Amino acid sequence: METQSIPAPIEAAKRFIKDRFPFCDAALLAGSVVRGEATPTSDLDIVVFDCKVTSAYRESLRAFGWPVEVFVHNLQSYKLFFESDAKRARPSLPRMVSEGLILKNSEILSAIREEAAAIIENGPEMWTEKEIEMKRYFITDTLDDFIGSTKRAEELFIANALADLLHEFVLRTNKHWIGNSKWMFRELTRFDPQFAECFVQAFDNYYKKGEKSQVIELAYSILEPFGGKLFEGFTIK
Repeated sequence: METQSIPAPIEAAKRFIKDRFPFCDAALLAGSVVRGEATPTSDLDIVVFDCKVTSAYRESLRAFGWPVEVFVHNLQSYKLFFESDAKRARPSLPRMVSEGLILKNSEILSAIREEAAAIIENGPEMWTEKEIEMKRYFITDTLDDFIGSTKRAEELFIANALADLLHEFVLRTNKHWIGNSKWMFRELTRFDPQFAECFVQAFDNYYKKGEKSQVIELAYSILEPFGGKLFEGFTIK
């Protein structure tokens, strides 16, 4: 019995659009397969623009041998997602649209891609002094928990929280996009590859050997330009 071969990602994506969205206005293939970072578990991230759909939706399915994540928008809904992504400083949709490979083109797509690229280029809004102060406090609180903890099981989760807070602080105070999961490292690398490696080394050393010193030094160095740790006198109103 012959096994049907799985098409290459671009071919599979084009077939998917022809099969599921033949009358859409435009479509893009984005994600790891476009960036050349695909793994054996990668899926096809497909963005569809269709003026006939009443509201945006996301669907996960399998098609042509591939797992597919499809993000469907009309010509108004994507603007709300662009705005929301910019506010949370994680430009998921703008990045997919600006970097995506065109599967189906139309006169509307160029303007949408220009909007997305402008958002990526401008970066997120700068934090206010009050926001920086609040983030310093939460980092201080988590860092002190990390320093004082004597229970390895608890430390692991504290370290995870600290890594998230520190990555956010570095990137936002430099008007740079943040990430979660694998995108934390990717955004740190986009910002400063050398710093990203130091960041990883500090936490890797802790996870492998249980040594906290590099993580603590990293945290102090990040906070120092903004006044260091903050506890006494901090208030939230």
